[in-house]
Amino acid sequence: MPQEVLTQAAADMLDWPDAYGKRCGMGVMEMSHRGKEFLSIYTQAEADLRELLAVPANYRILFMQGGGLAENAIVPMNLSALKKDATGRGAADFVVTGSWSEKSFVEAEKFCQTRLAASGKADGFISIPDAASWQLNTDASYLHLCTNETINGVEFHSLPDLKALGSRAELVIDFSSHIASRPVDWSRVGLGFGGAQKNLGPAGLTLVVVREDLLGHALDICPSAFNYQTVAKNESMYNTPPTYAIYMAGLTFQWLKRQGGIAAMEAANATKAELLYRTIDASSLYFNKVHKDCRSRMNVPFFLRDESHNEAFLSGAKEAGLLQLKGHKSVGGMRASIYNAMPLAGVQALCAYLQEFERTHG
Repeated sequence: MPQEVLTQAAADMLDWPDAYGKRCGMGVMEMSHRGKEFLSIYTQAEADLRELLAVPANYRILFMQGGGLAENAIVPMNLSALKKDATGRGAADFVVTGSWSEKSFVEAEKFCQTRLAASGKADGFISIPDAASWQLNTDASYLHLCTNETINGVEFHSLPDLKALGSRAELVIDFSSHIASRPVDWSRVGLGFGGAQKNLGPAGLTLVVVREDLLGHALDICPSAFNYQTVAKNESMYNTPPTYAIYMAGLTFQWLKRQGGIAAMEAANATKAELLYRTIDASSLYFNKVHKDCRSRMNVPFFLRDESHNEAFLSGAKEAGLLQLKGHKSVGGMRASIYNAMPLAGVQALCAYLQEFERTHG
């Protein structure tokens, strides 16, 4: 998270000030979620996020809980009944490009017919199948994409136009790990969801942005607290929302606005990612497997050609103040996550360490 945000939250921990600087005598975690103090925080956060992401007026912003993993069940419970297949069940198409979309595909099978429109598994999830090759079904209610795969380092740099591909399905995107790092083309998206804990705030808050005409189609088995129509009708207050996480996200939205908004963040992220990939590609010790046209700007996995140096690399990185570089256990290697709050100086420090380690161990 941005240091400015953490500093402000620390200063206001015991006694939150309103927009005019008037202290209310309690911290955000002590507030009633229906009290005027927290409602002002919620209202401002919703407005700032709508402005930042250029969310159209006919989309609802929902502040929910459960993370992206819960949405893997909540989405099919809300949207799969938009259409029915020959068996009378709802159906959904999935493009599997990594570990997270694979989890989404498996989870949705509990609630609807799932079809694998395309998969990058055969080549180890290092590329995105060409959209022209996707096997799309006419009776699918929606097509699911994870638009940035944190583990595999694969990112959609543009969203598919399903209508141009001959599909009438709604596009659902899991943008958990790159939300607010680049613009969203809402003309192509019916619903976007994501956990806030990568770019927007602490774990505990899940954001859902859904077009209004997609509300009201939930399966009978959908719990009331997970029914998008119920959540929208109650302004995300049907149950007690994650109030402190919303507050922290709201501070982050304000920080993003001060940086120049999403366009400025996209430019900064492109610069950081280009520098790191250029350093890796120029090396004889490190390599990245992902095809260049779909490399993630947020999550950069890389490997040492001689893996016997892995522990020494991680130990030296820790001494240099470069933390959490070990890759996910399912793929191994290393991974640098360079989310919005990571400054360019941090990426420069990592690149300098990569070059120094190669000089001494290459």
